[in-house]
Amino acid sequence: MTRSFTRLAWSAAACTYLLIILGAIVRITGSGMGCGDHWPLCNGKLLPPLDLPTLIEYGHRLAAALVSVLVSGLAVYAWWLGRGAGSGERYVPSRTAYVALGLLIVQVLLGAVTVKLELPPWTVILHLGTAMLLLATLIVAARVLTLGFVTVLLGALTANLGAASACLGFPLCNGQLVPDGNYLQHIQWTHRLLAYTLFGYAVWWAWRTRAPAAWGVVALVTLQVAVAAAMVLLGLPRSLQAIHVALGAGVWAWIVIATPSPFPLPRPFTDR
Repeated sequence: MTRSFTRLAWSAAACTYLLIILGAIVRITGSGMGCGDHWPLCNGKLLPPLDLPTLIEYGHRLAAALVSVLVSGLAVYAWWLGRGAGSGERYVPSRTAYVALGLLIVQVLLGAVTVKLELPPWTVILHLGTAMLLLATLIVAARVLTLGFVTVLLGALTANLGAASACLGFPLCNGQLVPDGNYLQHIQWTHRLLAYTLFGYAVWWAWRTRAPAAWGVVALVTLQVAVAAAMVLLGLPRSLQAIHVALGAGVWAWIVIATPSPFPLPRPFTDR
């Protein structure tokens, strides 16, 4: 039973990762209002005519519906295992299933608010932040996540405020160690500094623990920085923007996988 619980959690995590990438594609292609300001329906219909922006946004919503089913099913399964239903043997499941359900509810509400308010940056950023927390919870999160999480949110802030092109050149910002321009440059530069810090911390962590999973984090962060550099130097092509978001979510997920779990794993429990 615990294996089934684990498989369901991994399935939900994989679909959440896909949902994050689809959300990035929605933003990059400008399809956020592809279903108008209608929610949960799309342009007032359950099955709307599918022009390209509508198809992209509608696909994102269908992925969100799939994640909702999986996360809700995971919470129900955790409760069912805790009662010992069907086997006479009780299990103590990870509480992350219930935390994930709570985050899912927040995520759904934020999605509705984002659409109704016609995509204000603050709701878009919170929506992504909640999705990242949901992904982390499903995989079972731990220590180094704070730095990775803040870096991801600063990346979202950079993208949604139009600050992605504020710093030309790489690795410095317009050739300066401390940019003297407007606030957009400071947002972009703060995001870069956090990414550099995450890289340094990941290298130290991998060297200290000698864990292969930690070196995997180093590899992904290195690739992410390389893609970011190419994105800036090539004028922010959309394909690289999408890859940058996908790698960012991948770095986040791999950090979660590589760090020790603060939650107990499901274990058999018998009354004596």
